[in-house]
Amino acid sequence: MMAKVKTKIGNDYCPQALFLYGTKQEDGQPHFGLFCWFGYYHSSEGLGVMACIGEEKQTKDLIRKNGVFSANLVSEQLLPLADYYGCTCGRTTPDKMKRLPTVEWGQVLDVPTIAESPVSFELEVKKTIPMGDGSDIFLCLIRNVTQDEQLLDTTIPFTERLMQAAPVLAPGDETYSSIDGRYLGKWGEPMKNMVNTKE
Repeated sequence: MMAKVKTKIGNDYCPQALFLYGTKQEDGQPHFGLFCWFGYYHSSEGLGVMACIGEEKQTKDLIRKNGVFSANLVSEQLLPLADYYGCTCGRTTPDKMKRLPTVEWGQVLDVPTIAESPVSFELEVKKTIPMGDGSDIFLCLIRNVTQDEQLLDTTIPFTERLMQAAPVLAPGDETYSSIDGRYLGKWGEPMKNMVNTKE
C-alpha cells in the first residue's frame, strides 16, 4: 500500500451523480438546470434530500419562488442535453429552453419531470439554509419517485439494473464519467452531439 499524502481540499475520487432540476416558470413552461451537489437525509417525515446550489441562478430563483422542484437522474442518453443546460446561463440566454427533453408533469407535485431520466424525484422544500457565500442548501422531502419499469425487476441483480440506469458521474477535473469508469468528455463537449431534442 502506498502512503497517503496531504493534498488540496476537494472531493476528487468521490464522484457524485448528476441531476437535472426541473422547475416551473411564471409562464407555466418547464425550466431545467444541471447540478450534482445532492445527498440524502432521514427525518420523522421520511427520506429527504439535501440539494446545494452555489451562486445565483434562474433555477434557484424558481425553487425559492415555487418551493418545489424535481431532480431527474442524468443518464448517458441524457448527457448531451444535460451538458448544454449546465454550460448555458439561463439569465443571459432567454431561449435556453428551446431544447427540451420529453416533459412529464409530476404525479404529486406541480413540477416538470423528464421521461428519458431513469429516476425522477418530486421534491418539496422544507427548509433553506443560506451559507453566506452565495450558496444555499435546500432540505427537501421526497414526495414522489418514478423509475423506469425495468429498474423495478428484482429478478435482475441490482448491479445490472444500475448499469441499465447508466447514471453519469461528476468526478474531478471538470469531466464526466460513466458508472463503470468510462470517460464521457469534458464539460462543454457532450452538448456538441445533441440529438433527440425538441427545438
